[in-house]
Order: sequence, then structure tokens, then C-alpha cells
Amino acid sequence: MSDIMISEILHRSAEVKNKMISVCAVPAEQAAQMIVASMRKGGKLMLCGNGGSAGDSQHLAAEFVEILDHTKPRPGLPALSLTTDTSFLTAYANDFGFEDVFARQVEALGEPGDVLLGISTSGNAKNVLAAAKAAKDNQISVIAFTGETGGQMADFSDLLVAIPSRIMMHIQECHIALGHAIIARVETLLSEK
Repeated sequence: MSDIMISEILHRSAEVKNKMISVCAVPAEQAAQMIVASMRKGGKLMLCGNGGSAGDSQHLAAEFVEILDHTKPRPGLPALSLTTDTSFLTAYANDFGFEDVFARQVEALGEPGDVLLGISTSGNAKNVLAAAKAAKDNQISVIAFTGETGGQMADFSDLLVAIPSRIMMHIQECHIALGHAIIARVETLLSEK
């Protein structure tokens, strides 16, 4: 019985990924182009999210800095996850609350021309929304990874990449797959003269 349930979950996951190809390929290419344009001018990519999305932001930032395709050596790319500084996160949340933990870092570390990638399966995470608002106030472009509705992030992003699902685990699976595809595309674009 349990193997049937596992099979159903995996089939559903594959269906969402197949839908994602037609819905998200164009905005994902636009995201890669936006990141490349920023990096070519000395900009950086900042990423944020909560829970699994925090893990995704760390994972993707690490791939940008390290390398995704080891067959094509390249310099490290400037990316940082705003979810990793536990001293800052706990101090700020303790003193002021959790809603602005990412926005404060955007204000402190962001520069005009940078890019913020906000990851929220619902599109309504208050601290990710606050980071997007802070980015807009500081002339930083915002890419949003969300589920199918886009949530409030649709109103605060320059580019919305909305996974065609409302099921959190499948949205998160697609976010990391799209993130890898974008990094691979960025690596290719930056290697071109």
C-alpha cells in the first residue's frame, strides 16, 4: 500500500515539473539574464526565504559562489544567502522581531543594481515581502520564486517565477530545480564574450 502512495506522490511531482517547463522557462531565462546583467556591472545576488526556502537560498548561493558545472571552471560569482548569519538573525529578531530580519540586511549589504531573489511558496512571507520592499527602495531588482498564485510577492517583484502548484513540497522541489537551471544558464552566459 505505501509503495502506491509513494508512486502517486512521485507522479504528481513529475506532473508539476512538466507543467513548470511551459510556465516557468521564459521567466527563468529572464531571471538568468537579470542576474548576469547585474553581475557584469559588479552587482551581487542576495537570496532569502524561510524554512525549506531558507535552505534553498543557502544551497543556491553556495552553487553561485562555488560552481555548478565542474567541467567548465569559472571564478566565484557574488551571491549570499541572508538566512545564514545566526548571530545577526537571533539578535535582530530578539530586539525587534522577525519581520525585518532580511530587510535590514538588504539595507546594510545591498547596493543599487544588485538583485534580490525572494523565495516563498505562498508568496506571502512577511519577512520576504519586507526584504522585497527594502530592495525596491534601494534600486535593487527583485525576483520572486513562489507557488502558482504569486501571493503578495507578485506586487513587489520585478520578475515573478510562479510554480504551477499549490502543494508546498512540489513547489519547493521545483524551486531548487529552477534555481539549478538558472545557475547553469548564468554560468553559460557569463562565459560568453
